[in-house]
Amino acid sequence: MTDQTLQPGSKAPDFDLPADGGGRARLADHRGRTVVLYFYPKDDTSGCTKQAIDFTAAAADFAAAGATVIGVSKDSPASHDKFKAKHGLDLILGSDDGSVVEAYGVWVQKSMYGRSYMGVDRSTFLIDGDGVIRRVWRKVKVPGHAAEVMKAVRDLNGG
Repeated sequence: MTDQTLQPGSKAPDFDLPADGGGRARLADHRGRTVVLYFYPKDDTSGCTKQAIDFTAAAADFAAAGATVIGVSKDSPASHDKFKAKHGLDLILGSDDGSVVEAYGVWVQKSMYGRSYMGVDRSTFLIDGDGVIRRVWRKVKVPGHAAEVMKAVRDLNGG
């Protein structure tokens, strides 16, 4: 069951996930900063790779605008390490056991080739420094998405 009730103005559900490089991805660690939290289906698949590369290409711009980018999938931290190394990615990748994708309402029923299955709906949440969701993008199309999120970060942070 998914909870798609998270809307702009909702308090962002807190999380503490194992991350790439043996670290942790915690929302609480970024209080006072804007967080771009994006959920993606799987490391090293075409759309997910393009999205991560696009966010990495804009990493300096996000940092300059006061934002941290965190990607979350159900892949293991070891998978994230390989994914980052292979593509030179510069962002935090959290490894979810399913609780965070559920909390954000992005674990949804999908269908491919007539088969239904549960999977991650490619989604992005813009969270302000007080932990409040300011923008939500669901069913994200990768081309141009990082630039659209960057514009929203600048609008939110007055830059």
